[in-house]
Amino acid sequence: MKVEVKALDGSIAGDLELPEVFSEEYRPDLIKKAVISLQSTRRQPHGTYPYAGINSSAVSWGSGRGVAQLPRIKGGSRAAKIPQAKGGRAAHPPVTDKILVRQINKKEKQKAIRSALAATVCEELVRARGHLFEGGVPVVLEDQFEDLVRTNDVIAALTAAGVYADVERAKSSKKVRAGRGKMRGRRYKQRKSLLIVTGDSPLKAAKNLPGVDVVTTGQLNAELLAPGTQAGRLTVWTKKAIMRLEER
Repeated sequence: MKVEVKALDGSIAGDLELPEVFSEEYRPDLIKKAVISLQSTRRQPHGTYPYAGINSSAVSWGSGRGVAQLPRIKGGSRAAKIPQAKGGRAAHPPVTDKILVRQINKKEKQKAIRSALAATVCEELVRARGHLFEGGVPVVLEDQFEDLVRTNDVIAALTAAGVYADVERAKSSKKVRAGRGKMRGRRYKQRKSLLIVTGDSPLKAAKNLPGVDVVTTGQLNAELLAPGTQAGRLTVWTKKAIMRLEER
């Protein structure tokens, strides 16, 4: 499969044969499994204090008093320590040794990444994610794109390539999160936009664009290619990045 390589001004600078990986079978089940496995590694274990609710002098009175044999505070009759007592321990509290990471086989993860890569060249899947762009996919730019150091130059190149409308879509989608998360450092939500893949080093000039992720070929993973487990992210490649992909 051949694709056009665009210059920074939007003109055609040549063509390029895509690697075989872009012909991989589409497997949404494996993509979802790989993304969830990656997300689970970021979950922070949490649990209660081991002695919460049981730091008490309470002991049972024993039998022969005509009352329930509950642990009672010394010098009084109030029950303590047990879950049904006021101030007692929790019945089934969260524990830090719970296994949170979802495991995935190595070959399944590799196939999921290849499948997510192939989904980026399927126009139907890319549009189903809500991305806005002109022309076809994938969008491949010449290697001079990696040398840009000003964000305005990056915006001009993306506009010429017909994909900057998607960045504006992400910018207009920013809103305050519903619920308690807004008070816990997660106040805003925003749509994902372009994924910019380069060959040598991430394109720093594009880091501040809303919804945009910038990575090299070696940093690609299932979550970057399929945010929220939904494959078909609008991806901008450089020619060098495509060549590096063949070497992997």
